[in-house]
Amino acid sequence: MEYEQESFLNNPLDSKVQKLVILFVFDKMAIPLSEATLLDICSSDNAWLTYMECKQYLAELIETNLIYRVPKGDMLNITQDGISCLALFVTRIPASIREDIVQYARENRMRFKKRQAYFCDYSKNADGTYTVIMRINNDIATIMELKLVVANRQLAKYLYKSWVDKASTAYSLIHDTLLE
Repeated sequence: MEYEQESFLNNPLDSKVQKLVILFVFDKMAIPLSEATLLDICSSDNAWLTYMECKQYLAELIETNLIYRVPKGDMLNITQDGISCLALFVTRIPASIREDIVQYARENRMRFKKRQAYFCDYSKNADGTYTVIMRINNDIATIMELKLVVANRQLAKYLYKSWVDKASTAYSLIHDTLLE
């Protein structure tokens, strides 16, 4: 796989095929993605495109309505026209890149889905404590948001790192307790 990526960088694809790669990533991931996530997937994690090319072609795909911004969020997804376009021209994407994308999507889809569904961030307060905001989102709205003030950065980082694994349990406990 590294050899293929290296040879791809030495022999780049034309712009139309690179746009098809972006559409193919959306199609195979089968979930909305943030621009930052897409850029990471295509340029940092896999080197299918350069960062700047990916950014440029993503903007062009949005402008031509092959990709759209999901309402009430910063997520992007493929449109029906994008799916139709991809179906017509998917064979122009080299088979090795298509296989890499399919494998990457299979191995990472749930990780990205969880990352999007379970948001967490923290910030330092004026008094030296930290505020940790933890959120559970579905495709349309936030279904739960917790804001905790903790004594130090170590606790804030612990909550930040453990939120994805514990979010569903926390939601169940809070939901069940309140509805008893």
